Amino acid sequence: MAHSQGEAVTLPDPWSVPLDTLDVSRSELFQANVHGAYFRRLRQEDPVHFCAESAFGPYWSITKFNDIVAVDSNHRVFSSDRDIVIGDAPESFAPPMFIAMDQPRHDVQRKAAQPAVSPTRLSDLESLIRKRAGAILDDLPTGERINWVEHVSKELTTQMLATLFDFPFEDRHLLPYWSDMTTASETVGVPDADMEARERVLGECLSYFAGLWQARAAAPPKFDFISLLAHNPDTRDMIHDPMELLGNLMLLIVGGNDTTRNSISGGVVFLNENPGEYAKLKANPDLIPNMVSEIIRYQTPLAHMRRTALEDIELGGKQIRKGDKVVMWYVSGNRDEEVIDDPDAFRIDRARARHHLSFGFGIHRCMGNRVGEMQLRILWEEILKRFERVELVGTPVRVASNFVLGYSDVPVVLHPR
Repeated sequence: MAHSQGEAVTLPDPWSVPLDTLDVSRSELFQANVHGAYFRRLRQEDPVHFCAESAFGPYWSITKFNDIVAVDSNHRVFSSDRDIVIGDAPESFAPPMFIAMDQPRHDVQRKAAQPAVSPTRLSDLESLIRKRAGAILDDLPTGERINWVEHVSKELTTQMLATLFDFPFEDRHLLPYWSDMTTASETVGVPDADMEARERVLGECLSYFAGLWQARAAAPPKFDFISLLAHNPDTRDMIHDPMELLGNLMLLIVGGNDTTRNSISGGVVFLNENPGEYAKLKANPDLIPNMVSEIIRYQTPLAHMRRTALEDIELGGKQIRKGDKVVMWYVSGNRDEEVIDDPDAFRIDRARARHHLSFGFGIHRCMGNRVGEMQLRILWEEILKRFERVELVGTPVRVASNFVLGYSDVPVVLHPR
């Protein structure tokens, strides 16, 4: 698989590192796209692995599919409260959000936002997404190099997110900016993250949305995220807790943007790396829905989620202590040879392609998973109508993060049909 900036980073061979010092939290492993071998070793030799020293303190790595499901579905023992990424947020700036809450608060807040992405709402959105995807693709130059991330992945997901928030369309560029600031944090290994600038920009995000909230609260209820939260009796007072409002905005913005954006980019990369699969797709466009699930598994747009043990528990023959950080590496579970046949192969006609961990599992399973799948499906239907090939013409540039598995540049040339 292509990887960016591999020459600039010297990383040790994962099989040569003493097992007890193996640290899979280093963001440069993901940026250089060499993390796969590190996780393969852990799955084979130490699937419940303790790392005593890292930039984020000691933590457990859960690397096999079924162990991840066991942790993710046991919210009584494994708490999401306060932090869901490997690093602890600074006490001074840790906005609460429902994905980082336990029951019952989690369930109440999630339920308030859920109707924005309900099945009925999806059928309303389908024609809008198709129209927008078509317009974005029709606007692209053919025969010259462009960055697919900026022109397509980011633009389509930003337009969708603006709709889910009923956000002023002319200001929609702010949404991916705020999303990137949310995830550009030292808590996930982003080098040189300016945490003060991040806090300032997210404060601007809060001010903007507070204005929208007041307007929605005063208007009749609608099905966008802000109106739903502002009118629900369980969440309408959130405006009086600015940090909690900001936390949930950060969650909904990243959840509705980063994950789909990076799967849209990843799909182009994987089809170019596997020309036989691209040929299969062109010969049989009915494979698109299955391919979408395979792209999401293969990309795994969010590499991990973290829990904190509320009590001592044994897992995989290891004793996890109360208070320990437990990191579920979805990116590893999605390549578990014991659960997924030939997991390192990208196969668009894979049987049971939806059997993956990219959306999480249990009460915290991704709320907008169907919206994300729908955007990918429609985009690929529209791509095949217009282009003979979306050709990768350079090395994709990956972002430095142990959390968001994303791209800043996927250079392509479009060949019209």
